[in-house]
Amino acid sequence: MPILDLIVTPEVGFDSANLEAHLKQLGHLDKGQYVDILRRSVDARQKKIKINLRVEVRDTPPEVEYVEYFKEDHNVKNADPVIIVGAGPAGLFAAIKAIEGGLKPIILERGKDVRARRRDLAAINKEHIVNPESNYCFGEGGAGTYSDGKLYTRSKKRGSIRRVFEILVAHGATPEILFEAHPHIGTNKLPKLVTALREAIEAAGGEVHFNTKVTDFILENGEMKGVVTEKGEVKGVAVVLATGHSARDIFRLCQDKKIKVEAKPFALGVRIEHPQQLIDRIQYKCEDRDEYLPASAYSLVSQTTLKGKERGVFSFCMCPGGFIVPAATSPGELVVNGMSPSRRDSKYANSGLVVAVELEDIPEFHKYGVLAAMEFQSAVEKQAWKMGGKSQVAPAQKMVDFVNGKVSDSLLDTSYQPGLQSADMAEVLPSFIAKRLRQGFQYFGKKMRGYLTNEAQIIGVESRTSSPVRIPRDRETCEHVEIKRLFPCAEGAGYAGGIVSAAMDGERCVKGVLQLYKTQHSKQ
Repeated sequence: MPILDLIVTPEVGFDSANLEAHLKQLGHLDKGQYVDILRRSVDARQKKIKINLRVEVRDTPPEVEYVEYFKEDHNVKNADPVIIVGAGPAGLFAAIKAIEGGLKPIILERGKDVRARRRDLAAINKEHIVNPESNYCFGEGGAGTYSDGKLYTRSKKRGSIRRVFEILVAHGATPEILFEAHPHIGTNKLPKLVTALREAIEAAGGEVHFNTKVTDFILENGEMKGVVTEKGEVKGVAVVLATGHSARDIFRLCQDKKIKVEAKPFALGVRIEHPQQLIDRIQYKCEDRDEYLPASAYSLVSQTTLKGKERGVFSFCMCPGGFIVPAATSPGELVVNGMSPSRRDSKYANSGLVVAVELEDIPEFHKYGVLAAMEFQSAVEKQAWKMGGKSQVAPAQKMVDFVNGKVSDSLLDTSYQPGLQSADMAEVLPSFIAKRLRQGFQYFGKKMRGYLTNEAQIIGVESRTSSPVRIPRDRETCEHVEIKRLFPCAEGAGYAGGIVSAAMDGERCVKGVLQLYKTQHSKQ
């Protein structure tokens, strides 16, 4: 079937009927044939916006050719178990890979299932009550369930990106994620998708246990034999540790059990919120966005210099048409994050704007050893909580006011439900973070004319960009460098960032488990 590369207008690129009419007019589509979009991206570099398409003309309707797991039945109910700690993207995809390899996954999740989790999220937003076991980070699907569902990744070496996308589509994601240049699912659709993944795991004989917090490891002669939960011991052929970047108790447990961990650089800063219309005006170079165009996004990065040291300042997890949410995991701390629904139809655009933090930037925290970066992160979150009035009300400041060192007399409307408190964000943030953000904002204002404005406000703090701890592992097998049968996985181990890279890393870790299992059984 012919594959065509096209440059079209938004009304053709984002409307299937218009696209078919356009192809017929060009003589590329006959009656009874079908169009399959293989790739779509927006080119907004010029005033006249263009859509780049790669399409295939077919004689049969396009359909996803799903991966092997969905073509045959699997039953691992009575197979040897592998323990997976955490039911985020890494844990769920690790379980799928385990089933394919003939092992029974037992997922242990400290939080609640998606449906029950909603009540705890409502309590954070409305009553400012943080449940340390069930929140925006902990629970079925992990932090990814209540995010934009962005599926960007630069990681090409961990596994098949296409395979991850196909599995997501098979469980309810829209097929558009297979061809969009910047695919996303939407926070309104992710809960059903996550539930469908769990149900598929259970149907194949796997187990998923909610409200089951791991409190200890079972270690014998340098080998991980299993874990201890509040409900008892669970043993298996290996333990995949997929707890996410916010499970501080697991990092402390590793340190207590003499399991090697390392301090790791990360990034910290704020969320910034603009009117979406303003970002559209800057990016699309027009007063009003074309009805066919998606809400516009941006990606910004600059190098800042302070005391002769360069550090990056960059946008992170940009959410067009989105919302800012409270992402704390313990009482007494304040953390913000962003998410978007599938239609991205909120009137706000938000993004993390963060500063790279190296270990040499926080010498006063080195007394905590390998947990130095984690304790620094925690200290900033506690300061934000105090400055917000010791609740989930977040400290905030208009953007230009922050750059000029002026406390804002008033704040703007916001998507952040718990509310905002005007504050000097230079008192919330460490001095070197605030100074570098000011430098970065001034640069971004020159790069995107209109971006630096008091129509925008910064809200603090955005601190959970990545894990501040790495659990070192073998590059090839993913097994811990010292503890046998322990497989540190994805974001919590410092090896992934985002839904897709975490999912691929979950699969990669289980490949290591299967290799170990096969080797052990060949010796018996």
